Amino acid sequence: MKYILLSLISAVLLSLSWPTYGIPFFIFVALVPLLMMEHEISKFTKYKRKGWIIFGLSYLCFVIWNIVTTGWLYGAKNPDGSHSLMAVVFPVLVNSLLYSLVFQCYHWYKNAQGTYWGLAFFVAIWMSFEKFHLNWEFTWPWLNLGNAFADYPRIIQWYDTLGATGGSFWILIINVFIFYTIRTWEAGRKRNALIRNSSIVALLIILPMMISLISYNNFNEKSVGEVGVLLLQPDLDPYAEKYAKDSITIQNELLTLANQHSQGKIDYYIAPETALPGRGSISETAFEKSFLMNNVKSFLGKHPQSVFATGISSHRFYLDSNHLPKEAYQINQEIWVENYNSAVQIVPNQKVEVYHKGKLVPGVEIFPYMSVLKPLLGDAMLNLGGSVVSLGTDKERVSFSNPYNKGKMAPIICYESIYGEFVTEYVKKGANFLAIMTNDSWWGVSQGHQQLLSYAKLRAIETRREIARAANSGISAHIDARGDIVEDTIYGDKTALYAKVKLYDTQTFYVKSGDLLTRFSIFALGFLIAYFFIKRIQNRLDKNKK
Repeated sequence: MKYILLSLISAVLLSLSWPTYGIPFFIFVALVPLLMMEHEISKFTKYKRKGWIIFGLSYLCFVIWNIVTTGWLYGAKNPDGSHSLMAVVFPVLVNSLLYSLVFQCYHWYKNAQGTYWGLAFFVAIWMSFEKFHLNWEFTWPWLNLGNAFADYPRIIQWYDTLGATGGSFWILIINVFIFYTIRTWEAGRKRNALIRNSSIVALLIILPMMISLISYNNFNEKSVGEVGVLLLQPDLDPYAEKYAKDSITIQNELLTLANQHSQGKIDYYIAPETALPGRGSISETAFEKSFLMNNVKSFLGKHPQSVFATGISSHRFYLDSNHLPKEAYQINQEIWVENYNSAVQIVPNQKVEVYHKGKLVPGVEIFPYMSVLKPLLGDAMLNLGGSVVSLGTDKERVSFSNPYNKGKMAPIICYESIYGEFVTEYVKKGANFLAIMTNDSWWGVSQGHQQLLSYAKLRAIETRREIARAANSGISAHIDARGDIVEDTIYGDKTALYAKVKLYDTQTFYVKSGDLLTRFSIFALGFLIAYFFIKRIQNRLDKNKK
């Protein structure tokens, strides 16, 4: 019962740490009960199957954490309008399994190499797993530990140096050192050691926060300009309206909304992800002839020196089977098509610029590892509300330059805003502000859209770029370079938000170096694994000599 209780305490502490309802300071001790559970079962019990017990208890912890923090996925609906149970069951069970496997690897290594080496391995493998979870096709980095402080930008200003992954490292080191402090006290009851170790823990927690507060209060980055941005929030129900209305009606409503709020100098009109065309998609080979695109250009003719950026659904046809992208699929004997979730910048008398979303939502926009899984699953993913094909992507990020001013916009599309190092690629391409186009209305009034907004603050700090965020149903927001929300909208309002967005052109250390501590951790993991095998070989050789 004691060990179940320890597992449950970790689950509760992890859950209570999460935005947007939680208190993140619990995260500093959230993993300690789990580490204590593993240690006591490994060292002080006579259970026959210790590994299975530890795995089961860690899985219990991670399942509860995933349910509490991402249970809002249940808000997604099936084609028949019912809530999608599988939309939450699959990610919760699989994500919890992955975390439990990481913890199980720690248990095996610690038993083989001892506590000290094991704790170093724990930090290294957790950090490596977070990096892995950022990059494979089942990517789901929603619960990366560094995200926990997203609603407390004042104390994480140092993310501009080490990023949110640096936050994960910080949290892991503190958890490990607190566990170490408890163990040394239990083993020796030495007051001096307790005072020394507790002081180190306090310093590890307080010093980065103090540095951050000083940085926050003394932020004086000079902007290279300012642009007026109108963020459009059409509030189309993604299940009942967005893909049921015809494209002309949807566009007319969007442009009417833009026109009603066109007061003052507007350099950018920014609309949400897939704001156009509603049902269907727009052919990229016919952008210049598109009725919808030319409608926008006509609108801009009445608003001189303004550009229009919006998310669209688009596609491209291919007639040559010898030069097909891997995501293209055949629609008849002679034609293949590739679909995209895209962002475009529209300027009168210029060609439409387009960017294709690079980070896709697993099961919805991408069929992960299709060549392996599709023969096994068939149309199962489609039946669960997912996809049987994958969207095309751009391999490199872009920035859209405004021909009328110094604005260079990063066209970030929804899910992409979770990825720190990925977003820095826009800045390296010259972006001096970030535009997030999102449609996070799929989960209704839940933690889903609120957490995604919170994570955007991390990107502002990491890159020191202001953010203009246009969301279909909200929350649309203007976020400054310190990660504070300057203005925002109410979820569910049909409205527009005007923001004066400052432009910055310097690159932070994080933009230049990326996930530095993660790369160090991957190297450390490789070293620890190599060390383990070298020691085993040496031990065998020593036995043979005897």
